[in-house]
Amino acid sequence: MTSTLKVGLVGWGAIGRVVGTALAEQGIKGAELACVVDNRPLGEAAPAPQVTFEEAIDRCDLIVEAAGQGVVREWGERVLTSGTDLLVASTGALTDEELAKRLLAAGPGRVYFTGGAVGGLDLLQAVRALGPLDDVRLTTTKLPSTLEQPWMEAELIGRMRAASGPVEVMRGTARDVPVKFPKSTNVAASVALAVGDLDAVRVRVVADPGATLTRHVVEASGEHGAYRFEVAHRPDPGNPATSQVVPYAVLRSLAALAGRSGQIL
Repeated sequence: MTSTLKVGLVGWGAIGRVVGTALAEQGIKGAELACVVDNRPLGEAAPAPQVTFEEAIDRCDLIVEAAGQGVVREWGERVLTSGTDLLVASTGALTDEELAKRLLAAGPGRVYFTGGAVGGLDLLQAVRALGPLDDVRLTTTKLPSTLEQPWMEAELIGRMRAASGPVEVMRGTARDVPVKFPKSTNVAASVALAVGDLDAVRVRVVADPGATLTRHVVEASGEHGAYRFEVAHRPDPGNPATSQVVPYAVLRSLAALAGRSGQIL
């Protein structure tokens, strides 16, 4: 009989609450929620014991990161060297190539990544095996309020707040953009991971006051073909910086790791 996967969840926010509740209600066969890690006292809000990160590593087979890039940077290697596996939702942390190398080299725990709010990554990975993609572009469009950052100049923030239509906020590569928008552009890193080159993915970030749906458009071409994927998601009501679909992408990854990859969630 296959043993049950003991899962530790880091973060009880917009992503963590959905994932944790589904696990606690036995929504993923073969997996159970063993504990929750969060820097806020959760009390009865958590459906499993709230523990320290060190305790979670000792208790669990798999740690699910649902709390931001900082968690991956601070704890990722420690999780993996302990022999516990790690599922990363905040793929933007992997734009730090030194960190990415250390995580991929660490063990005996294994590191996994979830695609989150964008599709087509498996196809891009398959095409990459045929040869390099010459041109990869991502355009992400979100509500202005979800894109405001401390580093922005007052003039740009003023244009975003006063905009009646789309405003380009930043243009760069998948190496640059997730660092500037750590809570809202993990998609750029996910595309780059699939393509295998942070600098090959050119990214535009657009603020649009009419963006009731968060939109990601991926365009890629190379010697073997041309590909275009467009997704439009409802933002999460509790945290508009992330899409409502993201926790369900995490749950699908969990189902695969628990041995139920054919299950539709």
